[in-house]
Amino acid sequence: MVLLETRGLTKRFGGLTAVNAVDLSVEPGEVRALIGPNGAGKSTIFNVITGVYKPTNGKIFFKGEDITGKSPNAIATRGLVRTFQANVLFGTLTVFDNIAVGSYLARKKGFLQNLFCTASTRQDNNEINKKATELMEFLGLDHVKDEVAMSLPHGYQRLLGVAVAIACEPELLLLDEPVTGMTPTESDSMIGLLMTVRREHKVAILIIEHNMRAVMTIADRITVINFGEKIAEGLPKEIRENPKVIKAYLGSGEGL
Repeated sequence: MVLLETRGLTKRFGGLTAVNAVDLSVEPGEVRALIGPNGAGKSTIFNVITGVYKPTNGKIFFKGEDITGKSPNAIATRGLVRTFQANVLFGTLTVFDNIAVGSYLARKKGFLQNLFCTASTRQDNNEINKKATELMEFLGLDHVKDEVAMSLPHGYQRLLGVAVAIACEPELLLLDEPVTGMTPTESDSMIGLLMTVRREHKVAILIIEHNMRAVMTIADRITVINFGEKIAEGLPKEIRENPKVIKAYLGSGEGL
């Protein structure tokens, strides 16, 4: 069964069509890249899929369920979690606490259960602490676990954003430019980490990224959009040699 599917996804802002009738699908366990020149509509697609924007037309299905127009929280609790271009973290909390918050969101406990600190809640807290510790070790963040998030270098903040998303126990992880602003060494480390996350956590990934070396390394399939429309789709080698894709990038001053 297809994990995520959009059918005729369209988003207009007044007279501007940012996304026009885009069909997109992600299979379980797949890494799908969504690429295109700046302003092509990639982040708008993410925002519509995750409920930040409501689509003007079209449908979105996750695990066969129609999630079109549902709230971001309702979508996240179903197992579809995203990161953002900017480092969206709890800036005054420590690395450990940021990851723990993600774990709490995955528990879906009711307010009264947490308020009265039942035996079940105490057990959950112990499990969350254990999980946060294991995830920090897995991602190589354990040595900065007590550091405040906003004091971390850029690369660590990007990594922490991924850690918080993974802590939410997603089935599909949407990553918006995860290696943007990283050094080549940091970028290579993040690519290796994402491939490990996919393998160890059985998570499918939909990724927006301008770093073509990263895209060609990690993606199973690539979807290309330009001016809000899908212009190509296929394997990395096919996309690299596609004349429409080359023209779109060269025409915008960007090259593959």
